[in-house]
Order: sequence, then structure tokens, then C-alpha cells
Amino acid sequence: MSDEESPVPDDVLKSAKDQLDEEEITLADNEEILHALSELTPVYENDKSYFVLGNYDREPIRRLNLVVDRLNRRTDAYAFRMVDIRGEWDNSIQKFCLIADIVTNLVGVAEKEPSDFLVEQGLLVGTTEYFAKSHVLEREYKDEEHPFGWMQDGVFELFENEGRLYRWRTEEDLVDVTGELP
Repeated sequence: MSDEESPVPDDVLKSAKDQLDEEEITLADNEEILHALSELTPVYENDKSYFVLGNYDREPIRRLNLVVDRLNRRTDAYAFRMVDIRGEWDNSIQKFCLIADIVTNLVGVAEKEPSDFLVEQGLLVGTTEYFAKSHVLEREYKDEEHPFGWMQDGVFELFENEGRLYRWRTEEDLVDVTGELP
């Protein structure tokens, strides 16, 4: 591939441009976006890609890493987290949408700890395209009937109705349900 040739397919660049048409971005912002997309070359080189979302606090991120590791053990699959894509973007929702557009699967690991992926959950169910390729791994808590609250319970119910909600309690369970993902 020549230095001038982009590793990002034209249709993805067009989609990214369409996403950003409404926003005013600087040349430096544009360069950063294109650089970030070029870092996702493994997405295009593998049949399946998994954008894994969840909590980045100390203990929960270990479980996110466990999910990423298990998915990356599959033949012709590439899994990653948002933080694996370098760059500080002013608008992380733009970053999320650009990445979500190009992957084959979005996987949310839901735990009740603070700083969970609440905004992304809204985007997953609020966008038909994202919802269709999303799966949620919901942690169950002993002796707690509704640890997430009514709004998140509604999101989980939507995924359950589609057969794309997977429940787990222990890390061993998490490994098992990760193995059930398409």
C-alpha cells in the first residue's frame, strides 16, 4: 500500500464524512479522525469485529479485558475497547459513532458500578443499525432484583426480546456467555 493510499475503505470514509457534515471540525481534528480510523485496519482484515464497551474502573476493566481476550482468541476476529483507539477527541460520541459504524458487533458489559456505558446504551437502542448488531452481557447480583434501575432494565428487556442479552454472575460465567456471542 502506498503512503497516500488509505487503509480505510472508501465507503467508511464517506460514512464518517456524512456523520461529521453537520459538525465544524478543524483540519487537525480531521487528521486525527483519519489517523484513528487507520488504526482500525484489523477490523477490515477480519470477518468479525467486536467493539467492547463497559466500565473502565479497576475491577470492571479486568472483566472487559477478559471479554476482549476471549473474543480475540477466535479465528478471524478482532476485539477492542474505545481506549485502544488513540487520540483525545473533543466529542467522544463522534468517536463512538464512527467506530460503531464500521464494526460487525457491539458488545456491552453491564455492571452497576459508576461510570458504566450509559450514554452508549442509549445510542445502542436509539439507533436501528447499532441495535441490530449489539449484544449485552448483564451482570446479575445476588439478592438484588433491580440493581440497574428502571431505565436500564428497559434497555436490557429490549435486548432480551431479541435474544441478545446474556447474564453472568462470576468471571467464569462471563467467559461462558462471551463464548455464546456470534
